[in-house]
Amino acid sequence: MKSSNQNDLDEFKRALTMAMRSISKEDELTVSFGAETGSVNGLKARLPLPNKSMSSKQLNSLRGEADSIALYIAHHKENVSKKYLPEGQKAREIFNSLEKIRCEAIGSKEMAGVAKNLYQLERTKLKRKELGYTKKEGEENFLEALNYIVREKLTGEVINETKPTIETWKDWIEERAEKTINNLTNEIDDQLAFAKNIRKLIGELELGDELGDEPDDDNENADQDEELSNNQEEEQDQNDESSDQSPDSSEMDMSDDEEIIQSDMIEIGDEEDIDNEELTKAIKNQGAEENKKREIPYRIFTNKFDEEIKALDLCELDELDRLREYLDQQLQHLQGAVTRLANKLQRKLLAQQNRSWEFDLEEGLLDVSKLTRVIIDPTSPLSFKMEKDIEFKDTIVSLLIDNSGSMRGRPITIAAMCGDILARTLERCAVKTEILGFTTKAWKGGRSREKWLDEGKLPAPGRLNDLRHIIYKTADEPWRRSKRNLGLMLREGLLKENIDGEALDWAYKRLQMRSEQRKILMVISDGAPVDDSTLSVNAGNYLERHLKHMISQIEKDDTIELVAIGIGHDVNRYYKRAVTIVDAEQLGGAITEQLADLFDENHNGKLGKKMRLVS
Repeated sequence: MKSSNQNDLDEFKRALTMAMRSISKEDELTVSFGAETGSVNGLKARLPLPNKSMSSKQLNSLRGEADSIALYIAHHKENVSKKYLPEGQKAREIFNSLEKIRCEAIGSKEMAGVAKNLYQLERTKLKRKELGYTKKEGEENFLEALNYIVREKLTGEVINETKPTIETWKDWIEERAEKTINNLTNEIDDQLAFAKNIRKLIGELELGDELGDEPDDDNENADQDEELSNNQEEEQDQNDESSDQSPDSSEMDMSDDEEIIQSDMIEIGDEEDIDNEELTKAIKNQGAEENKKREIPYRIFTNKFDEEIKALDLCELDELDRLREYLDQQLQHLQGAVTRLANKLQRKLLAQQNRSWEFDLEEGLLDVSKLTRVIIDPTSPLSFKMEKDIEFKDTIVSLLIDNSGSMRGRPITIAAMCGDILARTLERCAVKTEILGFTTKAWKGGRSREKWLDEGKLPAPGRLNDLRHIIYKTADEPWRRSKRNLGLMLREGLLKENIDGEALDWAYKRLQMRSEQRKILMVISDGAPVDDSTLSVNAGNYLERHLKHMISQIEKDDTIELVAIGIGHDVNRYYKRAVTIVDAEQLGGAITEQLADLFDENHNGKLGKKMRLVS
């Protein structure tokens, strides 16, 4: 099926919503559509936005995603899941994915249409993997194989495309847990028994250390809850009884402490007659030198798995079109305010580029604003004006956007919209614009960490993750050719960790290679650099220290102007020229305001002032 117009698309959305409410047996279920993959939170579900160009297979895949969420709501009990959920991350992934497969298997056996939709959903996921957009290796491949094996057992449905992945791990898995996997088929309708067997399965797959403590029986839990409530009541009574006496005693303790502190200060003052300022300065200098000696220089364990990649190579064209369509829908709501600001910036730039006038001259063109003066005093010499040439430097603006997981949702949507509008505006003003993004290829270290583990966990390895630097738009590429790429920012699976220092260095080096006279680098981020894999085996400030170093190096370079915008995060402590906004909705105004200030015709060189806080 293909939707021929917007009415058909709206009708499809309504039908999808009604089907989900029917399957989930929840009339209060609310369904929204966005750029992300399917997700559910309580009775709020979110589905990818359908578009007019979808084929029948793509629409069936979308129905499959809707059916999967609806079945999960219908057959999943959160209290049972919480009780038996393992502690380790890998074990949790197995537990949650198998529980989801259980819910889907129930629906597949009861409804043939649902089974067909879920089958198509799996085929779509496999196609993406085949094309390299969701490539998985190592341990992730193992989890995938386990899911396929269990799905086949529960549904009886074989997907031929899964065989290569299954064959890699089948012997190893069945050798350890074949009996338990077979038992899962008998417990498909009993979530409690199914959860217990999943925990048993995880232990048999040599992940027992991630299970945590075994959950107690219901009776034991009830007794414990009763005892806990009694203890809490007793503690509350004791606190109430002692509350009248506590202020006096605390005041006594505080007064004693104050006397001790004051006496210590008096003794120190009596003993020392030397210049305290010089002593303090010497101590600080000595401490700084010692810290500098102790600091380990920034290292990269391996850059073998890093990538600099164009947005077009990270996503299928069909999905990019869908994401771009969603971005256009969001632009309709924000476009008015941001466009007004962008037009203001455009007028300012074009005015600077086109012409400028000198006034109060003795010769030239008659200044009509001075006609009154001419009538009163015809001999007045300063009533003329003359057009003068103005030098507008050839300029490039590089927009570096944080693509970390914390930017997910509204912040990254606003950033994509602002980047889009900014590119269009500056292009009309003959200002080159480059849009870049930075994240990592994986959570928890990826292949870099695997290599480190294989080599024996060398101490202080340095940066321990695979970088992904994304080019959404090159400076020489027109906006009309790259506009589709900006939708990629809205792809949920893209956003992972953020290693700001190396991203800043990357964008800086790209600008250095440009021939424009004026170069502006604008960074948009919502937090300090974070990468769990790196920070778990290095100092806690390892990435932050490197970021500060890179900022210092760039700010010393007079050829590049650096400005930063922090979303809910104070970036003034890192950048000399920075602004912090408390809401992503303010981003458009902040960008245009800072650029307008930078492009002021009286601006000479780099400004060292801090920008005002937008609130």
